[in-house]
Amino acid sequence: MSSPFEMLPLPENAADFRTTGYWKDRLLIDYFDDAVAAHPDKVASIDASGAKTYREMADEVEAIAAGLVSLGVDAGDTVSIQLPNRHEWIVAHLATERVGAVTNALIPIYRDREIEYMAKKARAKVIFIPETFRGFDYPAMIERLRGGLTDLQHAVVLGTGPAPARAPEGFLSWSDLAGRGRARGLSAQEAAARRPDPDSLALIMFTSGTTGRPKGAMHSHNTVLSGALPWPDRLGMDDSSVIHMASTFGHLTGYLFGVALPIMLGATGVFQEVWQAAEFVELVERHGIQHTSGATPFLQDILTAQNLADHNLSSLVRFCCMGAPIPRAVVHAAKDKLPALNVFGGWGQTECCLVTMGSPQDPVEKVLDSDGRVLPGMKLRIVDDQGRAVPAGTEGRIQVRGPFLFRGYLEQLDVTRNEFDGDWFDTGDLGTQDDDSYVRLAGRTKDIIVRGGENVPVAYVENVLYEHPRIAAVALVAVPHPRLQEIGGAVVQLKDADPFTLEDLRAFLETKGLAKPYWPEILKVVADFPRTPSGKIQKFKIRQELSEEFSQEAKA
Repeated sequence: MSSPFEMLPLPENAADFRTTGYWKDRLLIDYFDDAVAAHPDKVASIDASGAKTYREMADEVEAIAAGLVSLGVDAGDTVSIQLPNRHEWIVAHLATERVGAVTNALIPIYRDREIEYMAKKARAKVIFIPETFRGFDYPAMIERLRGGLTDLQHAVVLGTGPAPARAPEGFLSWSDLAGRGRARGLSAQEAAARRPDPDSLALIMFTSGTTGRPKGAMHSHNTVLSGALPWPDRLGMDDSSVIHMASTFGHLTGYLFGVALPIMLGATGVFQEVWQAAEFVELVERHGIQHTSGATPFLQDILTAQNLADHNLSSLVRFCCMGAPIPRAVVHAAKDKLPALNVFGGWGQTECCLVTMGSPQDPVEKVLDSDGRVLPGMKLRIVDDQGRAVPAGTEGRIQVRGPFLFRGYLEQLDVTRNEFDGDWFDTGDLGTQDDDSYVRLAGRTKDIIVRGGENVPVAYVENVLYEHPRIAAVALVAVPHPRLQEIGGAVVQLKDADPFTLEDLRAFLETKGLAKPYWPEILKVVADFPRTPSGKIQKFKIRQELSEEFSQEAKA
């Protein structure tokens, strides 16, 4: 049975992707099976609950896979996973692949509003959730949403410590599901019959919308795994590598380079549920972490960690910074405090994985002034507003094509096609490419805020703000921040003259179930907005005014 979701046709050069090895026609579960066979007693995963070997992970994968079948999960069904960075996330994903189903990766910070929309649109039949995480009650949220999630049949709860003896009424615990699976079993013949085609839908991951609700980017097994394939050769990784990840597995960075890459190498992954620099410093020394990827503020946090001088971080040789430029002072501080560490940048999107990346061999000036060069297999061009290629060093729209490219937005193929110029995907980002082929991001044509490496969907949040009974008009803009790079600043026009505070706004957003990282952190009430002669709000002026005001307040 195939997925009910239609994807774009295979690109015309799909055969070339296979011939050249960018598409290997393999699933992540294939790489996992290889690793289990090659070194079953090697540590595969280290998280807050301890270490798991490949053999132990394999036992859980088979149990959870058979458990999913016992729940009626068919090939092509959707399984949503909203778990923190624990080995159970990986097990649930691999088990989903084993039975031929599709993974819908959900970020743990999402709340009622996002989950109701995303899980419903993905037609989730089963959802994996934590019992609690960062003080939030996930089963209570699912209970509130059950009436609207018409396809959802089962919710599986993962305990905060050992799996709970019994989940809340109407839920299954992780151990319940594993027990059901072990009692049923899953034969090799059943698994083979359910095995998905490598070009079929593998992953639904929602990305920040710019004109409304987030869009579900659909990746096949081939497209998403091809995004991790260049890394071993480019960075010298192999099965001896120890790879760290603190970005959520529900984000493509966390999935590609935390979930997929260690398994594809048969290496060891070390995971944090919540980013804490001091804990990371301890983990590097304890486990010999060699590589990490994450938002640029993570690197700043490491360099200012109070326990940095007390631990040996000589094993840490690579940090790939994503989501924001690398400040010059940070690169120099890294060389001073961690001389073995190579810092370099990268750029990509959920739709196209990581397209450009630096390397440890890059000159310092290229590290500081670019986001690296295009990874093997991908093509990138800079064009003007008429779609014409521009000379080197000239700013324009960034368009990409190649094996990493997604297969369309969930139930929005018309919208998807509008994002293409022939076979080139228009990323909505602006940038330049120099004579040495290094790419530098210059800005965004799409209206988003990049907060600590995570995209905040401006139009989506504005739509929620417009639901406030006192707000007549609103503009949400990015405001520079010394650590997070950008935060959200909301400028509102009210329907009345009564006082309105940031606390009032936050209380409203709490009732709407909006994820807290999306909440504005600056509020300004105005009588009217700066506008064009046609009446359009001039957001560039609002950004400038808020940036100046916030900068003055920070200095005061």
